Amino acid sequence: MSTVHEMLEMSGHIIDSWTLPKAWDTIMDRGGNFEVEEMQVGATKDDTSYVRLKVSAPDDETLDLIISELQQLGAVLQHAHDVVSERVEQDGVLPEKFYSTTNLPTQVRLNGQWITVEGIEMDVAVIVDREQSQAYCRPMHDVFVGDNVVVGHDGIRVQPYARERERETFAFMQSDVSSEKTKVSSIHTIARQMKEVRARNGKILFVLGPAVIHTGAGRYVADLIRHDYVQVIFGGNAIITHDIESSLFGTSLGVDLKVGEQVEGGHRNHLRAINAIRAVGSVEKAIEVGLLRSGITYEAVKKNVPMILAGSVRDDGPMPGVISDMQEAQHRMREQIPGVEMTLMIATMLHAIATGNMLPAHIRTVVVDINQSVVTKLADRGSFQALGLVTDAELFLRELRNALLD
Repeated sequence: MSTVHEMLEMSGHIIDSWTLPKAWDTIMDRGGNFEVEEMQVGATKDDTSYVRLKVSAPDDETLDLIISELQQLGAVLQHAHDVVSERVEQDGVLPEKFYSTTNLPTQVRLNGQWITVEGIEMDVAVIVDREQSQAYCRPMHDVFVGDNVVVGHDGIRVQPYARERERETFAFMQSDVSSEKTKVSSIHTIARQMKEVRARNGKILFVLGPAVIHTGAGRYVADLIRHDYVQVIFGGNAIITHDIESSLFGTSLGVDLKVGEQVEGGHRNHLRAINAIRAVGSVEKAIEVGLLRSGITYEAVKKNVPMILAGSVRDDGPMPGVISDMQEAQHRMREQIPGVEMTLMIATMLHAIATGNMLPAHIRTVVVDINQSVVTKLADRGSFQALGLVTDAELFLRELRNALLD
């Protein structure tokens, strides 16, 4: 039976971080085979290792799939060719064999030199400028005729995600997230990391779902905004609508946040909140005239914290400031990511996934949700840095606020 093959190299902490066993599993799971032609194993925990593999497969298509997945683990083709690119022939349409990025640090070989890909994020194309020796990411809808898009596997290397060499910071959270793990010590670890980020003037991004308001935890986020622990907020129509509903009427989805009981006619309150802000024209105007005097949105405007709110087809209103054009929303979100060093995603699945796709792997990411499957979903989708805590949003934010401010 005839086969095709390719030579690949891997180096780094590929053994103690289980990268090499993952590579072997990937090859076999995809119907390929391998031979270890050379291996050098580090003698101590600080030493790196090296392996050269001959990877074979029954056909080119299978080999391409295997190589694509191995590159995400840091494998590099042994031959040192420059990266291959093809010209875009139609706006918004990539060449057939375009390379799709991970969120891991990536380099491409241009003119014999390894160049770092700028603005790395997940599931986008890489554009190269050979004259300027530059490479950068761009989503599909932002490619235009004449752009040179990376295709195939030559001249690409990815720095694999490695576990922490020292057991600190987020060592309390592993991939086997459990709702029964101790919560308080975990939250205090997050608080300590947030203090370190702010001490060096790094940005902290909060991605918020409406359950933050439904559980009565909005006041804790407002406190964190006032004390400079929130520099950017991502969310949707629901978070701003129910935040303003709670500020104007004391309810969320018509439920009194003080006593937890449904208010008669309260099901209209979120519509009344939207209508009130639309009547004055904007959130900023509502604050100016004294209509809006508290809440997350109020504090964000007062502290000049950007709120990037991406709408959806189910939105009522929407509230002024919500972006209904999804490509524009993505663009606005990407504008805010530079400088972000830590992200907290609380009680929101879809906005968390959308944000996770845009975040480079070096940004510390904490996912908090009462549903364990939501917490693990980001890591399953390739956001290797996403670490989770299964708990109620109100409990988490109350304890986090106390750990940071008391």
